[in-house]
Amino acid sequence: MIAARTNPVPEVAPGSSVKQLLPWLVAVAFFMESLDTTILNTAVPAIAQALGVAPLSMKAVLSSYTLSLAVFIPVSGWMADRFGTRRVFSSAIGLFTLGSLLCGISSNIHVLVACRILQGCGGAMMMPVARLTMVRTFAKSELIRSMTFVAIPGLIGPMLGPVIGGFIVGYFHWRVIFFVNLPIGLVGLYLVHRYLPDYREKNTHPLDVMGLVLFGSGVALLSYVLEVFGEHTLSGGVILGLLALAAALLTGYGLRAARTQFPLLKLGLFRVRTFRASVSGSYFTRLGIGGIPFLFPLLYQVGLGFTPIQSGLMMMPQAIAAMSLKVTMPGILRRFGYRRVLISNTLILGGLIMIFATIGAHTPVWLVVAQVFVFGFFTSLQYTSMNTLVYADVAEADTSSASTIASTMQQMSISFGVATASLATAFFVPDRFHATPAEMIRGIHRAFVALGGLTILSAIVFRELKQGDGDTVSQHKGLPEGG
Repeated sequence: MIAARTNPVPEVAPGSSVKQLLPWLVAVAFFMESLDTTILNTAVPAIAQALGVAPLSMKAVLSSYTLSLAVFIPVSGWMADRFGTRRVFSSAIGLFTLGSLLCGISSNIHVLVACRILQGCGGAMMMPVARLTMVRTFAKSELIRSMTFVAIPGLIGPMLGPVIGGFIVGYFHWRVIFFVNLPIGLVGLYLVHRYLPDYREKNTHPLDVMGLVLFGSGVALLSYVLEVFGEHTLSGGVILGLLALAAALLTGYGLRAARTQFPLLKLGLFRVRTFRASVSGSYFTRLGIGGIPFLFPLLYQVGLGFTPIQSGLMMMPQAIAAMSLKVTMPGILRRFGYRRVLISNTLILGGLIMIFATIGAHTPVWLVVAQVFVFGFFTSLQYTSMNTLVYADVAEADTSSASTIASTMQQMSISFGVATASLATAFFVPDRFHATPAEMIRGIHRAFVALGGLTILSAIVFRELKQGDGDTVSQHKGLPEGG
């Protein structure tokens, strides 16, 4: 049995002005984090050239950030309860901003990866604590409207990120990409100090330190194996040994979570069918589609010779399509239900990824834009459907734990998705250090086919859903519409 939690007590009761400004504060943090995730994709070839590494080796810079999120998100809720939302949120923005500064002055890829991990430590606490503060500040009748407003920067960031990244690389220096976060972070720190309510628990349960060590070590080691396997720097025997060790660490955590009173992640929630299907389906689906934003800039710039700005503009249709879904998604889910939508949508996404293998030097730009737009529409439908299904049958008391597990698994899948995409491309490119544009295009095309097939296979996970699953969410008029 898990002991009942005390009601969170704010240091100062939030007034009307705080309720008006809190969504803006959370939106600033969300925009900074979502912008940072996408602004770097367009600059991958330029940074790789400046640091003297192969473009595919840059996957470590992208995956290290999301992996850091996956490792540290589980402790964010406990830290907020223990030290207060204001202090933890301030520390999160401070760490994220400091990490951005250090990334901007990094001299080699190893230092850059380390600084991205520091950024991830801040990002891991930023959004979960922000959402927790929103839930505790607004009544349920107000929460949907406020959370929908907060979701908008999460759509605008990915739309502007590739363009801003391309503009910076084209007219300034790649280091400026990280310096963009500095003024946003300073403004965020001021707003947190001025307006964020300080919620904390009167009594907090002990932190599962051993669980954090087992889980964090297992996930980090698994990610490292995926990276070095793509680089072919270790023998097959060593890689198998590391994989076995990672599996042993994660199994050890699973056994501990089943026996301890206050586990880091409440794995018992996987007994709920809709939760299990949404979280595991999200994980396996993102293995296929999570690396696509990494491959597009390589295809556009290294393969087709586009400039960074052109590459960024070519990625905008995906974000525009995601925003357009806000109007249609609630009706789609109400009409067809989660089971039909997720199975058919996953199959469609797999087919669309395979179609990307037809993009070549002679493909009309309008056709590429159309393909990316359609892909963005169905990707947003997939993500939003999976994210909302998580809470369909989870008890009110377990909502926080469900959110933590879903966020952790999501970040793990994004990190592993980038590694999977890079691994697939490296397998099909004979010599990525000296590959010609034609060889790079051919390798990326084959990677698209492989990732599309993997995405289609992930549809099997959603077959365990039953007709009517998720109706408690989809039939609600206030269904969140953000992607």
